[in-house]
Order: sequence, then structure tokens, then C-alpha cells
Amino acid sequence: MKLWHYSMIFFMFHSFLSAAAIRPIPEVSKVNMKKVRLGKKLFFDPRLSENGTVSCATCHDLNHGGDDGLKVSTGINGKQGSINAPTVYNAVFNFRQFWDGRAKDLKEQVGGPIANPVEMGYSMKQAVETLKQNPEYVKEFKAIYPKGVTEETVKDAIAEFEKALITPDAPFDRYLRGDKNAIGKKAKEGYALFESKGCILCHNGVNVGGNFYNKFGIFRDANSSSLGRYNITKKEEDKFVFKVPSLRNVALTAPYMHDGRAKTLTDAVEIMTEHQLGRYIKEKEIECIVEFLKSLTGKIPQIAKETQ
Repeated sequence: MKLWHYSMIFFMFHSFLSAAAIRPIPEVSKVNMKKVRLGKKLFFDPRLSENGTVSCATCHDLNHGGDDGLKVSTGINGKQGSINAPTVYNAVFNFRQFWDGRAKDLKEQVGGPIANPVEMGYSMKQAVETLKQNPEYVKEFKAIYPKGVTEETVKDAIAEFEKALITPDAPFDRYLRGDKNAIGKKAKEGYALFESKGCILCHNGVNVGGNFYNKFGIFRDANSSSLGRYNITKKEEDKFVFKVPSLRNVALTAPYMHDGRAKTLTDAVEIMTEHQLGRYIKEKEIECIVEFLKSLTGKIPQIAKETQ
């Protein structure tokens, strides 16, 4: 898309994306708790990987932001991935899954890491056969799913657990609900800048992002080694196009961007304003925006805190 097209879109939607554009996370997630507990057990089980060393939780640490804190993740046999692991927290609110959006929902996403030769190096079929050898799993699945252990039921259980991983009641959520003292003056200034600078054009909605695609490097070439959506669609206009990431709990999920190039929130804000907005931003303005971003850190759900 031409540069002026992006500018046109910005001005068309700027008035629409007001304070109401960011919405609080619901206080409660509607899930089947029996499925959630089974899904959690699977989420932490390394037997879903080829050599029994990597689980979903390896790259999505629920105690540290729902990602692994690395530039790129490490899979089976020490293999290095090529993209930064996104947080699993609040992933249910994303309109698609993965940076390139290749999975339509959480259930479809489950099979990707399991089958990826760099990540877990198995297949859904092999994972199911492994689980069927475990009498405890056979019993637990049968109690919930009439068909027992199948590819579909394994995906469904893990997806149901991930649906429960929402982080409500962030200070900014309380602010949106009317508690004007929930965030400080600096964070309020940061939110105003977040709007006026145009950050809110892409980062809005319940997940403060995660609801559409955008090109990385609109105003300046971002020198990305990953081609993003192009790998899926093979359309020239989809080169360097990625799902806009959620900013929920972003203070806990460094490093940032699809390639982990930004080590800190300050770095991330500088990169975004330069490459995506084509704007100059002062150091004090960055400090305020970072303070606002910190106010998006919500409460970890009880199911994530409980030990296995």
C-alpha cells in the first residue's frame, strides 16, 4: 500500500479512535473448568514434544508475562526459532493467532508448535498416540469427551485453558471504569500522547492491539528478515505485514517486536514512532507513554498460579 494511503487511513479513523477505543478486559472468562484443568495439564506436559523436553509452557512462562523473555525461543535439541514468542495471556482476544495470522483461533493454533520441527518436533497424531499410552489421560479425557483422546479433543482442551488466561483489572482498566486515581499523572499524560501521536490507531480494543494486520516499516524501512503475511499469501503487498501485537502486560514481555529487536519499552516506543508514525518524539514524551504502558499490566488468573 502506498504511503499516502496509510496517511489517509490515519486521518479517516483518528476521530473514531477516541478514549473509548480501548476497552477493559472482562472480569471473568466463560470457560468449562473441567476442560481448563485438563488443558493446563497438557500445556505443561513435555510428552507432547518429540524428545519429551519441551512443553507449551517452555516458551510461554505463566509466571513471567506468558512468554519466554528471549529474542527468539529455543525448541527441541537446542534449536533456535526465528521469531519472538508472543504472550499467551489474553490471546483469546486476538482476531488471529501467530504473528503472520496463519491460525484462525486458539484451537487451530495448538497444532502449530507441536508439529514445528524447531519447536516441539512432533505431530498431533504422534502426540495423541503418546497420550493414549497414559491410563490417567485416557480416563480424564473419557470423563469429558465421549470420543476420548483425539487430535480434536487435545486441541480443544489446551485452547480452553488458554481462553482462561485473561488478565483483568489492570490499573488502566480501573481508570476506564471510572476510578480516576487508578493511574498517576504521568500515565494519564502518556495515554493522551498515545492518542495524539497516533499509537491508538493500531493499538485499540480490548487487547490494545491484536485485532488486525499492519505493515512493519511504513515510514522507514524496518529491515525485517521475516516477510510476515507474505509467507502465507505470497502476495507482494503482504511483505512485512504482521498481526498488530497486544500491549496488554507489555511491561512484562520484553524483548519486543516480531524479531525481538527492542530490548526495552523505551526502545519499542522509539522504533514505533519512527517507523510506523514517522513522527519525532521527545524523551519526556516517551517516558510518559512508557508509564501508560505499564498501567496495562493486569492480574494473573488464579488458574495460572495454581501448581500442577
